[in-house]
Amino acid sequence: MEIVIAILKYLFYAANIIVAFYFFVPILLFALHYLTGGKRKNLLQRYPVKFNKDFDFAAIVTAHQDTRFIAPLVDSFLKQAYSNFTLYVVADDCPDVQAYYNDPRIVILKPEVALHSKIKSIHYAIDHFKKEHDAMIIFDSDNLVHPNYLQNLNHYFQRGFRVVQTHMLSKNTGSTYAKLDSVGHIYYTFLERTVKMELGISSAILGLGIALELALYREIRYQDTIGGFDKKLQSQLARKVKQIGFAGDAIVYDEKVEESDVFEKQRTRWIYTYFNHFNDSWQLFWAGIKTMHPGRILLGTTMLRPPMFMLIMMMVVLFVISIFVAPFIAIAWIILLFFYALNFVLIIATQSHQRGMMESLIHIPKLMITQVKSLLKIKTAKKDFLKTEHQKIIYIDELLKNELT
Repeated sequence: MEIVIAILKYLFYAANIIVAFYFFVPILLFALHYLTGGKRKNLLQRYPVKFNKDFDFAAIVTAHQDTRFIAPLVDSFLKQAYSNFTLYVVADDCPDVQAYYNDPRIVILKPEVALHSKIKSIHYAIDHFKKEHDAMIIFDSDNLVHPNYLQNLNHYFQRGFRVVQTHMLSKNTGSTYAKLDSVGHIYYTFLERTVKMELGISSAILGLGIALELALYREIRYQDTIGGFDKKLQSQLARKVKQIGFAGDAIVYDEKVEESDVFEKQRTRWIYTYFNHFNDSWQLFWAGIKTMHPGRILLGTTMLRPPMFMLIMMMVVLFVISIFVAPFIAIAWIILLFFYALNFVLIIATQSHQRGMMESLIHIPKLMITQVKSLLKIKTAKKDFLKTEHQKIIYIDELLKNELT
């Protein structure tokens, strides 16, 4: 019996250390940001120019059963300050797609057989490239790009970056859930991309606005073509390159969900993806351990991190147990959570580029409840792709009027 109690005690301490690690790292990264000066505007000066040329970009847009957002996105590309690009729009299962635009850089592709897969749509676009491009960028159909997007992105490839995650901002922040969705993204963009770029280690990628060498993407292998696109891609890319860059000045806009039921469905899909691709996360973490590569280790731990609401639930359970088993741990949790909450608020206050973010923080309990509901419906993600429906049709000129200066 004593052996069992000893084992349980060690497991309890280990669980506290692991969960506390994920609450402590954000505080550490925030501190490092200010200790190093937070010189985001001068980051590129650290990297010498290796290629004195304008890179040829292939922008791939994956549209599925919805053509409403193609025209605004094409419009935002036609207003780019940088002209060396070709935009490939894969209109998958879109019967009413407009086939032609009066510009040779805009290519509309309509697969004869429905693909119903983002990965398959990307491969379809590559198979139909008009020429061998230097690099490719992946977008969703509801995205918009800032007029200086490609011009700024080019600077990173000129400095030798082979993979660059660009900066996603919210296209809409009109509802409570859209603001909450944006707040989460602001928080993780700062910790997982901005600060890591400042520290010279790999940034986390997204499923959109990710730019990489075409030759590098051709090396990527997928075991399946459904769901978890960004996790599969990140796990392999981080093991192939020295550093995944983050272009904070190359801005792409993405639509945030505005209704609770849509938000719940989206989170259900994300939670399912976390568990379904846990092995990809572990492989990256283990590769970092074997090579003693700090960037890969930290990125791997990021991928292994459970969704925040699950971490909070774990913390509450550990805190309650600590009150009876080890009161000093309960006190430590109170101190850690105070600094974590303060850190969270400071990040949102200092990193928001759009209006209304701070005011939305009072609705975080509503977010937690919605995500618990999402967890309870995780089995539905095995039977249904749970596509997120978007509604906000807006053009880039109108969107830029609402940006903070």
